[in-house]
This record gives sequence, C-alpha cells and structure tokens, in this order.
Amino acid sequence: MSIAERLTELGIALPEPASPAGAYVRAKRTGNLIYVAGQLPMQDGELKSLGRVGADLTLEDGYEAAKMCALNALSVLNAEAGSLDKIVQLVRVEGFVCSAGAFTDQPKVINGASELFAEVLGEKGSHARIAIGVSELPLGASVELAVIAEVND
Repeated sequence: MSIAERLTELGIALPEPASPAGAYVRAKRTGNLIYVAGQLPMQDGELKSLGRVGADLTLEDGYEAAKMCALNALSVLNAEAGSLDKIVQLVRVEGFVCSAGAFTDQPKVINGASELFAEVLGEKGSHARIAIGVSELPLGASVELAVIAEVND
C-alpha cells in the first residue's frame, strides 16, 4: 500500500505546503537528506494554536498542535521528494513547545507528531527526537516542528 493510499485510508488529506514566513526556504536537500524548516500549527493559511501549553492551552491542545505541525511537515516532504513513498526513514524530529513556567511535559506534546508519523509512515516514521520547552515561538504559535528525513531517488 502506498503512503497516499494509507493517508486516504486514515482520512487524512495533505495540505498545500506553506510558504516560508521569512528569508528562508521550506526545505533543503543535501544528498539523500531533506531538512524541513520549522512548521507551525497552520491550517488553511491560518495559525490554529496560539499561546503557552500549561497556561493558555492544555497538554491535549498542544498534542493536537504537534499533529498539525507533523502534517505540514509531511506536506513539505511530499512536495520536495515528489512522493512520501520515497521516504526511507525519518531521521530526527525537533519539537519546540511554547510552555508555561512549570510545564515539563514537552515530550508528551511532541508525541502528537511522533504518533502521527508512525501512523502514516509505519516503521519508516520512527525517529530520534528532541522536545524543548521555550518561552516564545514565531507568531505566538504553541508548537514548532523541524524534521530531517532520508529519501531515495
């Protein structure tokens, strides 16, 4: 089963890749690695999750925001590789969570992304990961996600 068929089976539609919000590109390929720039919880061109997890937002809200970021990262990978079927494996996921002062469950928030990747990509979606709490993110976003993937031609 192709990844596109898997997405259809899961009822997931890839969004159009977002345009960069600054002086950078949405992804950069070197050799067989694609580095996806930070993805925010955007949907239909609108930032859907603003604020600090643990204050303005619940852990569950952050988890859902991380899933949106992951879906946007998959969209970029699909566009850059030509197909998600060309993914050999995700190598690393870097998750940043805008966090309230005492909030320490950043890994649980970023699980939203990790679990979506596993659901869509299977074993190819397993990855090394970092989950970091920060005081602010661009545009007031609650979560930002960067991804490194190995692809084949």
